[in-house]
Amino acid sequence: MKKTLIALTLGAVATTFPAIVAAEYPERPIQMIIPYGPGGTSDLSARALASALAKNMPESTVLSNRTGAGGAIGSVSVRDADADGYTMLVARVGTHTVNPAMNPSLPYTIDEFRFVGVYEINPVACVVNSNSGIETIDDLITKVNENPGEVVFSSAGVGTLPHFGAMMVLAAFGIEDLTENIIHIPTAGDGQALTAVLQGTSDFFCGSTSPAASFVESGQMIPLLVTSSSRVEGFDAPTVDELGKPELKALVGWTGIAGPADLTDETTDKWGDWLALAVEDEDFVRYMTSRGSIVELMSPEESEEFVDSAYEIFRGLVIELDLEIQ
Repeated sequence: MKKTLIALTLGAVATTFPAIVAAEYPERPIQMIIPYGPGGTSDLSARALASALAKNMPESTVLSNRTGAGGAIGSVSVRDADADGYTMLVARVGTHTVNPAMNPSLPYTIDEFRFVGVYEINPVACVVNSNSGIETIDDLITKVNENPGEVVFSSAGVGTLPHFGAMMVLAAFGIEDLTENIIHIPTAGDGQALTAVLQGTSDFFCGSTSPAASFVESGQMIPLLVTSSSRVEGFDAPTVDELGKPELKALVGWTGIAGPADLTDETTDKWGDWLALAVEDEDFVRYMTSRGSIVELMSPEESEEFVDSAYEIFRGLVIELDLEIQ
């Protein structure tokens, strides 16, 4: 009888012990690294998403802006993190499409990350200060032609979407020798780049609609164009189709969540579930669409395909326009 009781006790311990040591993910807050500064597309998007995620995730998310090198510093910190799902990246078109396409010397490659989902798409808008005297894209092109080497544009950093976007737009409208005919001011994020336009130290900005929306809504900035087939809510500007430049529709932003390359299937699946619920949240969708974004969730597999394809398109354009960073 005694032996039987001991055996039963040991059996019970053996069956319960794995449940004790193998705690279910997540058991503590998850850090989300935003590789750009406050007020930019990534920052605004991540904070809105975190609010939506909080309604269904068992643990909270801690947002951290880790800026520098066009998003490379924040990206590398996630690539080098433990693949336990507790350090995730708010990946952006700049970090995983434009910067890698323009700068082959980056300290990371896009295949060193595993995406759990791309959830936001946004067209690009070119905006100017409403007091600049520039009202159309033709006005801007005329100013560049009449003042070579004097017109300034600001971006979220070297190798970001606003860096590539401005040059791609000007090239499409006939401006040649871009590095000689325009001046680039890189900043720590979209927020700072737009502030430069507001303060008059930059003439224009060509980046995602999201961070520019409030400036356009307040009348402080005028949109010159949007890189979409149909007009964008809140941006009274012609589309690139209307302007006869349909090739500029390739110029589009996106935001997704990624972890290190060896992130587990379990973690990836859980994030997929959480994101699916978040993109159905009415407050989240309302906020994102009010800023010109399109909420569209891709599966992990679709996300990888999308990012790889976007990179190939941008890499081709970089070579064609001779925009590679040496």
